Amino acid sequence: MNGGENEPPAAPAGGVRAFVALGMSGEIAAAAARFIGELRNLSGADSIRWTAPPRLHLTLRFLGDDADRDRLVRLGAGLSEIASAFAPYRIEGRGAGAFPNPARPRVFWIGLAGAPLSELAARVETEAVRAGFAPDSRGFTAHLTIGRIRNGRRAAQALRAAIAGAADRDFAAAIADALILYQSLGGPNGARYVELARFPFAS
Repeated sequence: MNGGENEPPAAPAGGVRAFVALGMSGEIAAAAARFIGELRNLSGADSIRWTAPPRLHLTLRFLGDDADRDRLVRLGAGLSEIASAFAPYRIEGRGAGAFPNPARPRVFWIGLAGAPLSELAARVETEAVRAGFAPDSRGFTAHLTIGRIRNGRRAAQALRAAIAGAADRDFAAAIADALILYQSLGGPNGARYVELARFPFAS
């Protein structure tokens, strides 16, 4: 099913849940895994569905639950053009927080910072709309989702305090080196991500 490097994706014929993410190599995932390990030891940790380190990624554009092959192929061509205009660059993990707010969180995250991130996300958004996807009105926030509150639960005070205490924490760095088009598949143990196509940055 995977598309080749710098080639449009070999996408499934029917509509799929899909997103565009940034490929990273480096120490951010390891630092995030250590932090998740710390949080798992706190009271109330069983109220969170934690993200397994191999599933950590920076989403640049969620494409919806019914992305069809034609739009994905068109988007793949655009992603190839974007990737050819960027060289690999450094991303730093900085701080932790919660969406929609720290008082009543639904998602815990680690922040990411890197000079080209906003430009890259804007260009991916432009290509997604050009490929036929509806504009995304939510805006872009560079982050790694590390945990989601289970339905009907509230995050314990200890967890909220730990996230607040990591607001300025250093989570190491990584090298962003590719755009990746993923299909997301649901499962009893959380989502599984299938790589449809990878578009390496210019070296």
